[in-house]
Amino acid sequence: MYNLFKPEQPVGLMDFVKAAKSCISEISPVQLKAKMEAGDDFLLVDVREFSEFEHGHISGAHLVPRGILEAAADPTYAKNYPPLCAARDRQVVLYCATSGRSAMAAAVLQMMGFKHVLNLSGGYSGWEAEGLPIIHEAEY
Repeated sequence: MYNLFKPEQPVGLMDFVKAAKSCISEISPVQLKAKMEAGDDFLLVDVREFSEFEHGHISGAHLVPRGILEAAADPTYAKNYPPLCAARDRQVVLYCATSGRSAMAAAVLQMMGFKHVLNLSGGYSGWEAEGLPIIHEAEY
């Protein structure tokens, strides 16, 4: 595996995504939809920004932007996000626009002790491309 902490040359975003994807598991949009229909117990987390979430998201998703993920998942941090903190032993499925940010988020959650983390392959774009249902918030 590429050592991101002592790189031989400068690294870019895709280097981080590749490193993250090498140590996480993914779920396809169709598999996720089946889990939802079966009523499986998992926490669905959208790590995109609020404006992206507002334009459309997967039903039941909790918005935890990538930029605050570590704080939200840390039970010792005063402004954590309780649903995420409480999910350390539950399955957590993460998604972003195309699966890069959520892959990095999945790797971070694993480092933080979350035991069952999955990344939605293709992200929200993949979900939408499959014609799966989305929620649109009212826009004014």
